[in-house]
Amino acid sequence: MPDRSIQHSTINKVITVKATAYCPCNKCCGKTDGITYSGKKAKENHTIAVDPNLIPIGSKVLVEGLGIRYAEDIGGAIQENRIDIYMENHVTALAFGVRELEVHMLEQ
Repeated sequence: MPDRSIQHSTINKVITVKATAYCPCNKCCGKTDGITYSGKKAKENHTIAVDPNLIPIGSKVLVEGLGIRYAEDIGGAIQENRIDIYMENHVTALAFGVRELEVHMLEQ
């Protein structure tokens, strides 16, 4: 059965990225409030950090193997073809490691 959240979306562009994960701790973010660059509270299975020159803030994307995510955050090490996937737990974020994934830019 197709994912209803992408049923009415068109894939605009596909890019290959190096993906890592982060959580709302001092080690990952230098702060603990979970507030993203966009001003929204980061949510697991929702928020990613991007280079806004590649993926504009507010973009809806389909991350290979993970599903729909929203570009709501940035990070100093997140440049060019890198994304950082938000997770609630530091151990889980570390365990994610580094992966090469496809990101499908979606257009509504």
